[in-house]
Amino acid sequence: MGDLYVKIRRAFGDYAVDKSLLHETEISRLPGFVAEYLITEFAMEYPNDWQTRLREFITQHYFETSEKEYLKHRLIEERRIKIIDELRVWVDLESGEHRGVIQSIGESDIRVPPDIASNYPMTMITGMWGLIELEYSPETAKRDINGELIENPVIVTDFTPFQAPTSDPKILAEARGYFTFEEWLDVLINTIGYNHNAYPGIRRKLVLLSRLLPLVEENLHIVEFGPKATGKTYVFRNVSRYTRIIVGGMISPAALFYNLRNGMPGEIAIRDSVVFDEISKVRFPNPDEIVAKLKDFMESSQYERGKQRVASGSSIVMLGNVEVEEREGAYVPVEDLTYILPKPMRDSALIDRVRGLIPGWELPKIGMVKYHLSQGYGIALDYFSEALHTMRKETLVGEVSKHIELMGEVTIRDEKAIKKMLSAFIKLLFPNLEFDKRELDIVTGHVVELRQRIRDWMHKLSPSEFQREELSYIVKG
Repeated sequence: MGDLYVKIRRAFGDYAVDKSLLHETEISRLPGFVAEYLITEFAMEYPNDWQTRLREFITQHYFETSEKEYLKHRLIEERRIKIIDELRVWVDLESGEHRGVIQSIGESDIRVPPDIASNYPMTMITGMWGLIELEYSPETAKRDINGELIENPVIVTDFTPFQAPTSDPKILAEARGYFTFEEWLDVLINTIGYNHNAYPGIRRKLVLLSRLLPLVEENLHIVEFGPKATGKTYVFRNVSRYTRIIVGGMISPAALFYNLRNGMPGEIAIRDSVVFDEISKVRFPNPDEIVAKLKDFMESSQYERGKQRVASGSSIVMLGNVEVEEREGAYVPVEDLTYILPKPMRDSALIDRVRGLIPGWELPKIGMVKYHLSQGYGIALDYFSEALHTMRKETLVGEVSKHIELMGEVTIRDEKAIKKMLSAFIKLLFPNLEFDKRELDIVTGHVVELRQRIRDWMHKLSPSEFQREELSYIVKG
């Protein structure tokens, strides 16, 4: 075992997880934070044969959405089954009852007893992953005067959540002092499932870790373009249960903002991050309405739909594939980034509201597991995810202002973007708020570059409105 992995185990104790265990086929089907939680629980309960038992547990209870008809068949035949999935609960105000959304069975109105909703309120806010017990019980469902069913015959009878026992960021702060700046970068890279040896150099590590910024800071909207298979969605799919990934396709205002029919808030209202994956394939039924609302939200952190006004700390993330070629030993894009966006979003006013652009083309494609995915210990994702979520509640923009002064023709949006990204990086890299001038200078230089790419992009779109300006800064003290 490498020295870094030994230090991680010593510093984090029970909150250290061997990431190499996630590469097993049955376990890797699950989101990373769920898989790691189950690994920890089974290893403690069955120390001698936990891997066999965990594989059997997942095989028995976890099903893909494509298997929903088979699940329904089993439910009718067996009357009661247990499945691993996310439970999202919404409240029907007309009936005063609770209804559940469960993707693997393809149902959005399953009956949920009020005590389950009350015991696990996060099911009504962001949804929660866990072991869900379902019962097929048409005899207890309501019927109309003709005896026809008027509510779902399936009911949730039990729910066991998969979650960390704590979300206290102090664990990160206390452990940070055991590692150098460079070591801590590697700790975080292993934590999110990558092999730090595949990302040599501080710059490349910072580019990779930039993907975490929207998860630790509110309203930090970001874009990443890169070749296929560089793991653009890997972090968002595996690190946080508070993220919703939307892969191309048609996106309605009801799903994104607010459903006026049933009164359910959209994804932006309830998620830490909403990720538009394969952004070029995203389509809107009413582009003008959605883009206008996106611009309003990205500027003010609020939006209106119908009579509803919603405030949210959600971060918008746009991911797109770009063609690249090698020049002087480095990969660079060979197509105009603007045309990766769907046509309604090719608007400088929208792009200006994006905080930074991550150059994903600088990261290697993920190849063999042993080279690109973590081969040792990192921080347990179920805890790390909750810690990131907790840290979103407080910004460090004020702390940033004490140490950094921006120079040149800096707009209000430039300043806000740079300081929010720095706030996020300080939470990630210096959770104990201890750093030296060299370290802060390295991170600030990277952040300013992320924003500079947005400035350069806007100049290319509207050269008369956005002058070509080089952003600069000084580190005080």
